[in-house]
Amino acid sequence: MSTTLAPAELHARPADSTLVVDVRAPGEFASGHVPGAVNVPADHLDALLPDLRSAAERRRIVVVCAAGQRSAAACAKLADAGVDAVGLGGGTQAWTAEGLPVDTAAHEGRAVWAMDRQVRFTAGALVLAGLALGRRAPKGRLLAAGVASGLVYSGVSNTCGMAALLGKLPFNRPAPDALDAARAALRA
Repeated sequence: MSTTLAPAELHARPADSTLVVDVRAPGEFASGHVPGAVNVPADHLDALLPDLRSAAERRRIVVVCAAGQRSAAACAKLADAGVDAVGLGGGTQAWTAEGLPVDTAAHEGRAVWAMDRQVRFTAGALVLAGLALGRRAPKGRLLAAGVASGLVYSGVSNTCGMAALLGKLPFNRPAPDALDAARAALRA
């Protein structure tokens, strides 16, 4: 059995037979997601495991993120908990590249950047700060070296500690009632 589903395959499936679970941060989800997807940020999967387990008995669960890495990790976590799920190959990037429709969620205030954009901005800003500090105090360059080392490790390990830290910021966290809404959608 395949561990991923191609965007066209998901699009062709009847909506009542499939539950799309988007594990991105709420801001990323709001910027565009597969129609009908339920937002369950990856770090909240454990809290909703009983509901996901129950939903998997009724429908096929397809896990989505931006490019596929977070959904693969979420599928592995769900499999360890006895929940059968597949990932969307290439994530929402592949979905939109194929010209498939996306929904956007209403959000108050400014739109939150996608997590990869937040990481690129933060990493770049820290490197520039380290280089600027290094002009006055040579040890300031260690900040730039530390960020560069973290980026290399991120590439080798296919994990991102900076994204994990940024995910804890208030604008990347779900609203207090969002998990209740996700729980209700999973039970429907």
